[in-house]
Amino acid sequence: MPDDPFFQLSAEEKQQVQIERLQSTLNRACRHVPFHANRLGVLGMEPSDISALADIARLPFMERADFSEHYPYDLFAVPLRDIVRIHTAPGTTRNPTVSGYTAQDLDHWRHILGRALRTAGIGANDILQIALNPGLANWGRDYKDGAEAIGASVIPNTPLSVEKQLMVLRDYKTTVLITTPAMAGHLADYTVEKGIGPASLSLHTLVLCGEFIDPEFRNSIETGLHVRTWLHYGLSEIPGPAIAFECKAHDGLHIQEDHFLAEIIDPETREVLSPGSAGELVLTSLTTRAFPLIRFKTGDRARLLEDPCPCGSTLMRMKWDSERTDDIMNIDGVNVHGNQTGFHLKEMMGMDPRRVSYRVVHQQGRKVLEVLMEMNDAIFSDEIKELEQLLRRSENRLRENLGVPVTIRLVESKG
Repeated sequence: MPDDPFFQLSAEEKQQVQIERLQSTLNRACRHVPFHANRLGVLGMEPSDISALADIARLPFMERADFSEHYPYDLFAVPLRDIVRIHTAPGTTRNPTVSGYTAQDLDHWRHILGRALRTAGIGANDILQIALNPGLANWGRDYKDGAEAIGASVIPNTPLSVEKQLMVLRDYKTTVLITTPAMAGHLADYTVEKGIGPASLSLHTLVLCGEFIDPEFRNSIETGLHVRTWLHYGLSEIPGPAIAFECKAHDGLHIQEDHFLAEIIDPETREVLSPGSAGELVLTSLTTRAFPLIRFKTGDRARLLEDPCPCGSTLMRMKWDSERTDDIMNIDGVNVHGNQTGFHLKEMMGMDPRRVSYRVVHQQGRKVLEVLMEMNDAIFSDEIKELEQLLRRSENRLRENLGVPVTIRLVESKG
């Protein structure tokens, strides 16, 4: 692990840092964000009532719907004049999720990303290429900043075909690639298809982010490209990537506990579960000034590990599960909610959302959101060309709003 004092703190020292930062976050959130102040007021609580980490279980949860309902700036805990960057991501309704960052927040994210990259052995001698789909453009900027902070040479995120990505990998002598598991698999398959041997590349490290990866699929990528892979966990809406990251032991992901407090709850009862139990991951930000998260329900399934890690770090680890506790679909790292897709289809085509279903499919090595739309009189046209044009316009509109590839198929009505 990198030379980082927080990695070696005792449990007592770590908890002291966390409770001090939690109290500071709660005070700032309740002082400047009516949403947080009102929710504590309903419970007859004040931030001072949280005097130990276990007390956080008394606080209400934040959910994705809260971001859309308080669009755009109502959850900001600082004045707009202090905001230096604003990120936008698809929400759960027609309103996107908007998150802001102060200069201090961006400094924290450079530290968060730099720590995770250094742990993967990445440094000033590396040429790092970022290949993420447009829906993760914010992450591309975060990874660029973090890599530059540790002195690596960076090829910023640019949407390119797999052929062009491979050309850049080879010609620019890229040593580290940051991408999603799906895109990494597509690249590995393409090199085989074109007869390009890994020896022709300088690549030795893949940082995989955005979605869970099956161990067998991961092994096939490592074997096909002759690389070592490192998994990062983050949130596609807010605040960013590498909230948790793998160390050299590759046995769970270390949570950046100086910046985030993690809990596991039962998704049905919402009760906090003991370490080792599988459930829904809940995160509270400890250092974020502009856009604090207080017990945010991520929808991701995980379990916390308390046993010591062979790498020597005292940062708690989590085991990330492929399943979710909600109906959100993950497409190359971008979370897509069916409700949001339904809003757009109703607006564009007058389509009843109840007549629409969704699934994730693979097309040409990429994950695609397939929208299955029942035929009805509202969209049926005697002019086939007119109907096809309507469908193509709708696909383009969805791609722009969701940040993922979309295809629409008409299916027979179920009555």
